[in-house]
Amino acid sequence: MNIFDALTLPNGTTIPNRLAKAAMEENMATLEQAPSQDLFNLYHTWVEIHAAHGYLLSQFLSPLSNQRQDQWGGSLENRARILLEIVKAVRAVVSDQFAVAVKLNSADFQRGGFSADDAKQVVEMLNELAVDLVELSGGSYEAPAMQGQARDGRTLAREAYFLEFATEIRKIARMPIMVTGGIRRQPVAEQVIQSGVEMVGIGTALALEPNLPNAWKLGQNLAPELKPIEWENKALASVANLSTVKFQLRKLSQGKKPNPRVSPFWALILQQLAMSKRTKQYRHRMQRRAKALV
Repeated sequence: MNIFDALTLPNGTTIPNRLAKAAMEENMATLEQAPSQDLFNLYHTWVEIHAAHGYLLSQFLSPLSNQRQDQWGGSLENRARILLEIVKAVRAVVSDQFAVAVKLNSADFQRGGFSADDAKQVVEMLNELAVDLVELSGGSYEAPAMQGQARDGRTLAREAYFLEFATEIRKIARMPIMVTGGIRRQPVAEQVIQSGVEMVGIGTALALEPNLPNAWKLGQNLAPELKPIEWENKALASVANLSTVKFQLRKLSQGKKPNPRVSPFWALILQQLAMSKRTKQYRHRMQRRAKALV
């Protein structure tokens, strides 16, 4: 059994399946056998462990999604256990010159979910490990603050949702901090650095204008952004927004210019088709691998 196992529904889609305790321990044990050369070959200089945005490790951290009653759920120490064990396992098989970073939600912006206080405690836990950088973001697909969509609609410095939290974290973190989340204007990026935070993370704005840092250096007041998606279903709008950004990145990878005016609906359809194709390819590879091990 694999940690990514899921239940297959009649229509071919899947839903998460809580992994049995023994299987969890088995999967964690395999991390200790991870060959360091594979990490070096793949990433060369550094790797970031993604524990934000509603992905697997973020689901373990959140008391809303993590309903386990064993050592992997319940208290924050238990919910953070898998993240800490993965960091330890990766750190153990790479050199001191290989950087290990962690991406963490400042909060998931859902009532009863992973909170800012939880995030502070996790950073304190990471202080005890050899983590070289913590990237602070926030939200999930249900509450996508990392895309510049605050639930309360505030506009004050809206690109840097996590700046105030990051300055608090800066006081307790022993590693450098990076803030990511809707930053698209030079004054906001400079404000982040002036606050004492070491790095600024920019994603969507660079997908729309890859030359943005050089434009800022030349004094050009660029602030690229996508047109807001005013759909009633906010979770679907969030996925469509992300699909639109990925559409821009695919254009850039093909040597083409971004197209910010692309239809979010069309970008979402293309993304879902591509994901379906990759899922089938992955399933076939795993089936072939399983047969080879028999």
